[in-house]
This record gives sequence, structure tokens and C-alpha cells, in this order.
Amino acid sequence: MLTLSDLHVTFNPGTALANSVLSGFNLTIPTGQFMTVIGSNGAGKSTLLNLISGDIQPDRGDVSIADVRVTPWDTARRAKLVARVFQNPLAGSCTHLTLEENLALAAQRGISRTLAPATSRAFRQNCKTRLAELNLGLENRLDDRIGLFSGGQRQAVSLLMCTLAPTQILLLDEHTAALDPKNAETILQLTHQIVTDRALTTLMVTHSMKQALQWGDRTIMLHGGKIILDLAGEARSGVTVQDLLQQFEQRSGDAITDDSLLLG
Repeated sequence: MLTLSDLHVTFNPGTALANSVLSGFNLTIPTGQFMTVIGSNGAGKSTLLNLISGDIQPDRGDVSIADVRVTPWDTARRAKLVARVFQNPLAGSCTHLTLEENLALAAQRGISRTLAPATSRAFRQNCKTRLAELNLGLENRLDDRIGLFSGGQRQAVSLLMCTLAPTQILLLDEHTAALDPKNAETILQLTHQIVTDRALTTLMVTHSMKQALQWGDRTIMLHGGKIILDLAGEARSGVTVQDLLQQFEQRSGDAITDDSLLLG
């Protein structure tokens, strides 16, 4: 379970550029829940993920994972509990290393890293088995530099890398935004498969309202650093993109602009 309690974050405090991004933010996500997160630009989506991963510290409030207070932990210490896939397919892997070497590093997330597992026959076979589950033929390319792979292939590998080592929280930071529609759909299907098979507590930030409703089992909408809509179960079933647009205008008091929320 992930619990965020009374989180406050202000950037550039005490200056003319002070920006209160979150103020008294609260959220609880049960173990194994797949939540999608949408919201206007500047709503606090990236700040939310950064607080969970440990990339930033709150001015006030707490972050707990499985009832353990991790607020003072830095990113490296939280790596045993939190894995993250970024928007840029190049960000999740090392271009000049082979696929097997990248997987070896990922398998040691949260501990001192070496390439030793890459020399293990058992590890190599496990890599082939896990890669075959992606149905992309990558199990035959363990010795290829990952820089030779397409964006969609690298993002698929990033997903796999996040789950080679045990993890409790999976953060998806607009992880299909840089892909073409076909590859994006493939990655979303792989995401669903991995999250479901491993019962991972997952937050997927997306600008696409359609994706937010199509995937996962709970959707929250952020605006001004607050949750203005929280849908799950029957309340989420049957909701359309147009419904979300109407709810956004009603609850935020703002009109929809071309770049605030996307329909795609």
C-alpha cells in the first residue's frame, strides 16, 4: 500500500517566483491497484511521482510504502521499493551496453551493482524466458547493444527491467507519449500484462484521457495540486472522455484549452 499524507511542496519559497505545487495532498493506493493520473499542465503530476520516488522531498508531510515511513529516504534507498519508467525511451537503459548487460544492472536495483549476473548461464536463460514473454523476438538479441533497438523495443525492455528485481511500486511517467500509436498500444498492453501478473501497485501518469479510462482500475484527476476527481469501480465504468471534460470544467472552474488536457 502507498500512503501520501498531508504533503506540501513549494518551489522557490520566499521569492517572487514561489509556486505552491501541493498543499495538504492526501492519497492512499491499496496494494496491487493500477491507478491512472490525469490533469492540466502544472497540476502536480510530475511532482507527485518525484515525491514517491524520492527525487524531491516534501516541505511537510509523509510518504509511506507498506506502512513503512520512507519520507527521509533518498532515491537510491527507495530503489528497492520503487521502479520508474520515463517518457523518453532512451532514459531507462544504457545505450552502449548490450541488452544482457542492461538487464544485469536492472536485476541489482537497490544494491551494489556489477555485471557479474551477466556471466551466469542461469541468469542468461532467465533473461531469455522473460524477454520471450514480450513477444518481440528480443530473446535472440541479448548480445546486441541496446542503442540499436527502436524506441518501442527500448520502452518494452525498460518495463521488463523495472520488474527484474522485486519492487512494490511501479511509476509510469507518460511512458508512451514519445511513441507512435501502434507502439504505444503495444507498450500499454505489455504494461497491463506485467502489472497484472505481478500484482504491482502502479501509478500511470498520462495526458490521454482515453488511455486513463481504458487502462487500470482507478483514475484520479489533478488540478492546482489537488485531486478534483477520483473514480473507481462502478463510478468509473461507462465514463467517457466527454464526461471527464465536463467534470474538469465543473470542478476546476477552468475552460478546456488545446494543451491543458488531451483527448487522444
